[in-house]
Amino acid sequence: MSLKDKVGEAMKTAMKAKDKEGLAAIRAIKSAILLAETEGGAKGEIDEATELKLLQKLVKQRRESAEIYSKENRQDLADVELNQAKVIEQFLPKQLDDEELKVVLEKIIAEVGATSKKDMGKIMGAASKQLAGQADGKRISAMVGTLLS
Repeated sequence: MSLKDKVGEAMKTAMKAKDKEGLAAIRAIKSAILLAETEGGAKGEIDEATELKLLQKLVKQRRESAEIYSKENRQDLADVELNQAKVIEQFLPKQLDDEELKVVLEKIIAEVGATSKKDMGKIMGAASKQLAGQADGKRISAMVGTLLS
């Protein structure tokens, strides 16, 4: 089942349950998919990697918005954004915990032959491809920095 189909089913479920926040998040996913499909150069269908990037971008936007709202003492708005991020995350693959991420990154570092922080670009390129949708870029970068120091 494609992401578009899953989103359609989730939208129906959210409408029946009268889940306004969940429905807003699902509509954001659907909107992003439609924009990507109709974007210049797109052929109407998007591949799975592009879908993952879209979902990650949406989650990241929600988290950044929540962080800003929290700093401005608007926890009510921050909670809405975090709830939407949780709904969107349901469509992403299982996220790796820190220990699993460390194991995968150590393997990538060994494969690439990295020895210092100068090799971070090589590692990040390989890690981004291998861990698409399973870990945030910031987490990967921070973990690589720790492992190389």
